[in-house]
Amino acid sequence: MTKLSRQVIFLGFVSLFTDMASEMLYPVTPLFLSTVLGASMAVIGLIEGFAEITAGLLKGYFGFLSDKLRKRSIFVMLGYGVSALAKPLPGLIANTGTVLFSRVFDRVGKGIRTAPRDALLASYSNGNTGAVFGFHRAMDTIGAVIGPLLALLLLNIFNNNYRLIFLIAFVPSLAAVAIGLLVKDSPANNKDVRKKFSYSLFWKTAPKKYKSLLFLVVIFSLVNSSDVFLILKSKDIAQSNTIAILGYVFYNFVYALSSYPAGIIADKLGKKNVFVIGLTIFSLVYFGFAIFNSFLLVWFLFAFYGIYAASTEGILKAWVSDIVPDESRGSAIGLLTMMMSIAVMAGSFLAGVLWDSFGSSVPFYTSAIVSLIVAAAMMLYVKE
Repeated sequence: MTKLSRQVIFLGFVSLFTDMASEMLYPVTPLFLSTVLGASMAVIGLIEGFAEITAGLLKGYFGFLSDKLRKRSIFVMLGYGVSALAKPLPGLIANTGTVLFSRVFDRVGKGIRTAPRDALLASYSNGNTGAVFGFHRAMDTIGAVIGPLLALLLLNIFNNNYRLIFLIAFVPSLAAVAIGLLVKDSPANNKDVRKKFSYSLFWKTAPKKYKSLLFLVVIFSLVNSSDVFLILKSKDIAQSNTIAILGYVFYNFVYALSSYPAGIIADKLGKKNVFVIGLTIFSLVYFGFAIFNSFLLVWFLFAFYGIYAASTEGILKAWVSDIVPDESRGSAIGLLTMMMSIAVMAGSFLAGVLWDSFGSSVPFYTSAIVSLIVAAAMMLYVKE
């Protein structure tokens, strides 16, 4: 077992409670939009995409600002606080505009905190970035298992009262903010404010392999649309909201179990190797969603989707943290996640349009083919 800093553990619990709240709402929101408010797939995709681009743009800026000011924890606390305040709003005012407002401001909080938090996690690693980010993803995803299960329980008890779920999600959000008060900056960050630090300076000095990795990950993000489409596809196959949400819970369960071991393996075998395996699994999963109409097989696809997520999300940030020095990690992670979010926004809207125009299989086939090409290119052209 790899030894982890107390600050890494605190951040893990903050993410657990935050994701518990977020994932109470994430699978419920598209169902609330489509069944209660009557929104189309394109509108759902646009809301998700717009929320993600908002987070992405802010990730870039606040990652850079945390490098410039040499402060991380203040942005972490501010980000979690903003997200907590945004979550109950659709429960108070039930309309599509409020859902959009809530999703955007929830993502504003994510944009403020993500890059500074990830840079802070890396600063508390000791040659084991894979294990640190793997542990954090595992804790985050445990919340993603508990949240939807709690939402399902409450929906059954209160007769599909979606608005109540938005209100109750405020409680674990407050717990996350309380634990976040224990998070402190790494002593390595206690240096003078860097007056001349800029994005252009960062880009000029960034390693070539970081730039190559950035380019390929952004291409992949264009076909890595929001997971709400997996939930909606599962609902079409199973003809059941409950089963669709349970499939998503099962994915998060596998993701949580796999993340920490995947991080440890990546520290030993190389982040690139594990990441490419994850992209290959993603391609196979999306081919499966395009082809199969049996929900029994979809359960297997959700399981492999959990392994894909464990092999890529935390591993990518660990990989970037290994490539870029500590004083530039906020900018590096922020720029990467910003570009990814812009691409996910475009990809989510395109997936919704393709679904509405040509049926559900077309966006899944497209994602499967492009992701396989990116995996091959990464194996050939990006160095560890």
